[in-house]
Amino acid sequence: MAIPLKNIMHEKIKEANSLTDSELYKAMTKDGTVIPEDKFNKLLLDLEILGLIKVAWITKEARRIEIVTIKEEIDIVDEQNQEMMEKDYEASFPGFEK
Repeated sequence: MAIPLKNIMHEKIKEANSLTDSELYKAMTKDGTVIPEDKFNKLLLDLEILGLIKVAWITKEARRIEIVTIKEEIDIVDEQNQEMMEKDYEASFPGFEK
């Protein structure tokens, strides 16, 4: 079973973290994945719509492609609620003392 081109492209971008569109195209071609320019642009658009990459124009003919990293926020209230629920659960057992 062949790996979809989107996945191959996403992995290349993830490895580099940030690169230009020409660098990405050269890297994919070097690995034996030759795709037409319109298909290449469509794949970039699909990945950007999915929220996996960010594409920005740096010059008239060059684009910067960056991987999107999702930072998970820790909600203090949720964390405190979770601790209280764990304590209440442990305290519900007879003979349990901490």
